[in-house]
Amino acid sequence: MPPTVRFAPSPTGKLHVGNVRAALWNWLFSRKEGGTFILRIDDTDKERSTAAYEDGIRADLTWLGLTWDKTFKQSERFGDYDVVSDALRAMGLLYPCYETTEELDKKRNLQRLRGAPPVYDRAALSLTDAQRKALEAEGRRPHWRFKLSGGTVRWNDLIRGETIVETASVSDPVLIREDGMYLYTLPSCIDDIDAAITHVIRGEDHVTNAGVQIEIMQAIIAVRGKDGKARALPQFAHHSLLIGADGQGLSKRLGSLSIEEMRKGGLEPSAITSLLAKLGTAEPVLPQPDILALARSFDFAKIGRAPARFDEAELLQLNAKILHEAPYAALKDRLGAMGVSETLWEAVKGNVVKIADAAEWSGLIEGAIDPVIEDAGFCNAASALVPDAPLTEQSWDAFTSAVKEKTGARGKALFHPLRLALTGREKGPEMAVIFPLIGAEKARRRLKGERA
Repeated sequence: MPPTVRFAPSPTGKLHVGNVRAALWNWLFSRKEGGTFILRIDDTDKERSTAAYEDGIRADLTWLGLTWDKTFKQSERFGDYDVVSDALRAMGLLYPCYETTEELDKKRNLQRLRGAPPVYDRAALSLTDAQRKALEAEGRRPHWRFKLSGGTVRWNDLIRGETIVETASVSDPVLIREDGMYLYTLPSCIDDIDAAITHVIRGEDHVTNAGVQIEIMQAIIAVRGKDGKARALPQFAHHSLLIGADGQGLSKRLGSLSIEEMRKGGLEPSAITSLLAKLGTAEPVLPQPDILALARSFDFAKIGRAPARFDEAELLQLNAKILHEAPYAALKDRLGAMGVSETLWEAVKGNVVKIADAAEWSGLIEGAIDPVIEDAGFCNAASALVPDAPLTEQSWDAFTSAVKEKTGARGKALFHPLRLALTGREKGPEMAVIFPLIGAEKARRRLKGERA
C-alpha cells in the first residue's frame, strides 16, 4: 500500500532548516513510493498561532517545491478530539490532576534531591470525589493526564533500528490544560490515526515521545475501532538533528536560518533541497535542480545516526554551482526582469553566487562606473590602443599585446590595472568575454579615468 505521511508545523513561527529537513524527507519518501503527502497545520495553540505564520509556511513549502496532496487544520477538528477524550476518560486512561505548576516543581526538586527521576507520582489517582470537589471549590481546575502502562514499548525504527522506551520512566503526559485547551500530543495522535498516517518521519528529539504516543494511539485505535474500520499504528523513522558548522546546536540562530530569510536573501530553492536531502546520509551533497531526482534516490538505509552538520558556506557553494550550470532559458523570466541578457548571463554566470549578482555585473558592464586608476600614465596610454568597434572576444588579446609592446608591462602589472580601470573590480569574469560587452568607446573613457 502506498504510504501516507504528514508534515505538521505549528503556525507560531517561521519554518527553518531544521523542520524543513523533516518536511523534505517526508515529501521525498512519499513521492518515491507514489504515496500521499499531507500538510497538517497544528494550530491548537490559539494564543500563539497566527494566519500570517500559516501563510508563510505555505509560501515557503510552495517555493521549495514541496507541494501537498491534502491539507487540514487541527482547529477544525476539536469535535473529534472531544469525542476521543471523553472516551478515554470513561476508560480511566485520562484522569484529572489539580497540582499547580509550583507544586509540581517542588515535587520534582525533592525527587532530584533524593536521586530519583522526576516522574509524576500519580497522586491525583488517589483523590476521592470529595477531595476533587473541595479542590474545585478552591477555584482549581484540573489538567488531564494520560495513564501510561508503565511497561515496555518497542518498535523497529526505520533509521534507528530496534528502539525501546520504558514508560515507567516517563511522567504521565498532560494532554489537556486547565483551561480545556488541548496540548500537542492528543490531537496529533488522533489525527495520525484518523488520517491513516503510515509513516512518521521526524527528528530524534521525539524518540521518547514516540513511546508515549504509541500507547496513546493504541487507546485511540480501541476507541475508533468501534466502527469496525481497521486502523494501524504508523511506522516511525527518527533522524538525527542538525548542528552548525561549529558543532553547536542551531537553536540560537534559527531566525537567520528561516526559509523566508533564505528566500529573501536570494538563495535558490534547489540549493536548499539539494543540501538538506543529503545531510545525514551516506551520499555526497551535489547540486540537484530536479527535486524529483532527489526523491528517486531517497532511502532510509542511507541515513546515519550521527548529527548532521549544516554549513552555510556549503549552501552558498551549492547555490553558486546550480547557477553556474543553469542555461539562460531556465532563468529567463528572473534575469529578464533584472535587465540581464543571455549574452551577459553567459559571460558572468561563472562569477555569481546568487542570481542578483548578475544584475550587479550588468550595472558594471552596461552601466556607468567610476573607474579605479592605479597608474594614470599607463591607463592613458592603453586608452589610445583600444581597437575600433566592433570588439570581439579576440580583441582582448590584440589589445593587451599592443599595451604590452607599448608600455613593457607584463603579467599582473599588465592585466591588473586594466581590469580595475575597465570594471572597477579586482576579480571577475574573463576579460576577453566582457571586453566586447563594455565596448570600445566606453573602454577608452574608463581608461582615461572618466565615469562611463
